[in-house]
Amino acid sequence: MSKYVVSIDLGTTNTVMAYAEAGSAEIRLFDIEQLTAPGEIGAAALLPSLRYHPAQGELADGDLQLPWASSEPAVIGRLARKLGAQVPGRLVASAKSWLSHPQVDRMAAILPWGAEADVAKVSPVTASASYLSHLRSAWNARFPAQPLEKQQIVLTIPASFDEGARALTLEAARMAGLPSLRLLEEPQAAFYDWLFRQRASLGEQLADTRLVLVCDVGGGTTDFSLMKVDAGGAGAQPAISRIGVGNHLILGGDNMDLALAHLVESRLSGSAPARLSASRLSQLAERCRAAKELLLAADAPERTTVTLLGSGSKLIGGSRSAELTRDEVTALVVDGFFPLNEEQAPTKRGRGAIVEFGLPYAADAAITRHLADFLRQHAAAAREALGLPADSATIPIPDTLLLNGGVFRADALARRLEAALAGWRQQPLRVLHNDNPDVAVARGGVAYALGQSGQAPVIGGGSARSYFLLLDAEGPADKPRRAICILPRGAAENKEILLAGRTFALRLGRPVRFHLASSTAEAPQAGDVIELQPDDYVQLPPIATVLRDSSAADARKEIPVQLAAMLSEVGTLEVHCVAKENDQRWLLEFQLRAEADAPEASDETPMPAGLPAALEKIDRIFGSRAQQVDIKEVKQLRTQLEHLLGSRENWPTPVLRRMFDALMERAKGRRRSPEHERAWLNLSGYCLRPGFGHPLDNWRIDQLWAMFDTGIQNHKDSQACAEWWTMWRRVSGGLSVEAQLRVLDDFAFNVQADAAERGRRPVTLVNGSEEDMLRLGASLERIPGNYKAEIGAWMLEQLLKDKKSEAARGRLLWGLSRVGVRQPFHGSAHDVVDTATVEEWLNAVLSLDWKKVEPAGYCAAHLARMTGDRSRDINETLRAEVLRRLSASTAPANWSAMVREVTQLDQADEKRMLGDALPPGLKLIS
Repeated sequence: MSKYVVSIDLGTTNTVMAYAEAGSAEIRLFDIEQLTAPGEIGAAALLPSLRYHPAQGELADGDLQLPWASSEPAVIGRLARKLGAQVPGRLVASAKSWLSHPQVDRMAAILPWGAEADVAKVSPVTASASYLSHLRSAWNARFPAQPLEKQQIVLTIPASFDEGARALTLEAARMAGLPSLRLLEEPQAAFYDWLFRQRASLGEQLADTRLVLVCDVGGGTTDFSLMKVDAGGAGAQPAISRIGVGNHLILGGDNMDLALAHLVESRLSGSAPARLSASRLSQLAERCRAAKELLLAADAPERTTVTLLGSGSKLIGGSRSAELTRDEVTALVVDGFFPLNEEQAPTKRGRGAIVEFGLPYAADAAITRHLADFLRQHAAAAREALGLPADSATIPIPDTLLLNGGVFRADALARRLEAALAGWRQQPLRVLHNDNPDVAVARGGVAYALGQSGQAPVIGGGSARSYFLLLDAEGPADKPRRAICILPRGAAENKEILLAGRTFALRLGRPVRFHLASSTAEAPQAGDVIELQPDDYVQLPPIATVLRDSSAADARKEIPVQLAAMLSEVGTLEVHCVAKENDQRWLLEFQLRAEADAPEASDETPMPAGLPAALEKIDRIFGSRAQQVDIKEVKQLRTQLEHLLGSRENWPTPVLRRMFDALMERAKGRRRSPEHERAWLNLSGYCLRPGFGHPLDNWRIDQLWAMFDTGIQNHKDSQACAEWWTMWRRVSGGLSVEAQLRVLDDFAFNVQADAAERGRRPVTLVNGSEEDMLRLGASLERIPGNYKAEIGAWMLEQLLKDKKSEAARGRLLWGLSRVGVRQPFHGSAHDVVDTATVEEWLNAVLSLDWKKVEPAGYCAAHLARMTGDRSRDINETLRAEVLRRLSASTAPANWSAMVREVTQLDQADEKRMLGDALPPGLKLIS
């Protein structure tokens, strides 16, 4: 049995650890030893959740010595904050926010975001693991006989974390050597802390309370939770249950600091350009954080100076300063983030003004508007808790408020939120005292664990959200989605719910994909089929797997199954398929790596009447049965298919995939003649483009990729060679990093090999013309940015050569715009070409005569396209020049728009950029 109960608050800004001896009622904070200066160690309750990656030789070996042996090359904690404020581009911050960012690969080494190539990078998961590992080492150094991994551990997370972010948090703990722990939601932990401190007089303290709102605003996230209080009989302890949690909001103190940094940036003194790099803006935001805390304090001065140090040899001499006043901070932070919002207006939709450092911050910065939305969503449960009529038209406002998070150390912000709620309620509400918002969550985690053993008050309520299996795999973002409830909100932990009244057909031996969603809205019953409203659910990472029968692993059959779901003891969702025949079970696990942004189409799309005949045509040409097929018929296959199905540009995605499956099953038939091979390659690539976005596309890509190393049959047929590379370009969006790098090897040989090397050409390596290679190389979005820079340099070299035809220049400019794209179509944003290189390319494109080289404007527009992320965006001087040239050349208005502001490509630009139109039903979000 463990001696201690330990709670860890892995915060966006700070990490805190609290503990108590098992059986004891005394909760203590653990002072974490950490570097405070090079070679100096201090202990504090707060460990800043920061990593600094020093340059080689920047610090001596002894400067990083900790009281325990450590192989960690980064600086963690207070010294990391100091060094990061002095040297730009080497600080990893907000790793916790990145854990919940599904548009990037959270397991990839992407942080510090936008750092130079010589700076070591880590994944958000690895960064989080390093903070936990630091805690483990510090604990084990102090309690060597009671190692942390042997204790009962509670790890707190935002209530709004989805299953993907929860699973990644558990993975970070496992990497840190903490494989066994329990997840607890932060607002609940904060309330547990208050309950524990008031436990001796809890009935008296909550006698007039019916509904508590816990508002937790930390450095990176905002969380809302509602707690219902039933007073019980005389002398009885009140019964408390959680009845609502909010959706995930990347909105907190970091956003406030960034908003102030934008203001200060515009008025920095000195001769340097006003717009800072991403790393320098990060430094400035850290300085603004300190200014914000000073100017919002109770005894705040009227103004303060914010100084941004110079860099390199100009650390002091190159510094720049600007003033911030108390009134300015109040107007921007208090009024901007906590408007009184008397009308309880809904949140503003669309993209937010604050888009920095690669994170998808909430579009609306007004926390009070998000709060009004939350209360509106949980109105029915809140009315019941408050004893209000069910048909009341007004939004029910809780009678009691508990504030938590470092943001509310500022009295002005706490008072403003209280005033907003009191205004909506039209009478004062009670505010529960939180003596230390920085550590309340960590202490509350211990109180929760003590409550499980009967030593402290407990909060009931079960699952905070309902979980659904989506029955429509695709649907417009603004339309309801049909779904079946597999676990209702309030379901108890460790209690499995079997959907006994629902039977599903499960395919064994073939890839299957399940689309799940969670919702904090009103709870249906398990098995209910409902329509989820667009604003009421969050789609979870897909569950994709190949399920096999234990008695016949390779048998491909369809069996009847039922779904079983449970909230596990660690606080995560577990879903099983259970065979009706023999109770065999398959655990379904979430996919956590980033996927392409395209929505997935449903297999239930009605098929055109001509499809069976089209499939017969494919079978006639490529099938195994001996048939007399004239070569002319092979050449006319596409025309015949269009006669049956209409113009191929209008073939819907499910039809395309059905035809690809038919082609893949008859792949051997492509070798019958050069004409067969050309037709098969052309049609297969077209039917699987862009390689992702439809159920089972990963599996289809795997089947196709197995052919790559064997190459083609007709090596001397230039048209077959061209069709080979066209096929791989079309499906490149579905290829893994490893596969794209393998394709890059063949690209490099075809482009760079000299005469001697060509004599040693591998037999299976397919020839590729310059045009083939250009289009292919530009489409490999998942390869590292430095490889893309090499491809772009080759293209630029070809472009600037004399005697290039107009068509050749057009192709090269298209390729350069594609390889230097600032907003990838299917790759991760961290793999784009570095901004300095793209700016060099842009200058070369600007040197061309745009009247003679029409595609130059198109290329410049895409290289200068605005993303809102400073680490990817070009400098403002160059942006202004591109806009001037576009205007002078009377380029289409949408080209200038994409340079001037964050926009989405229209269909024509999308087709031109990809080289093919996307299939109907697929839409890239770029």
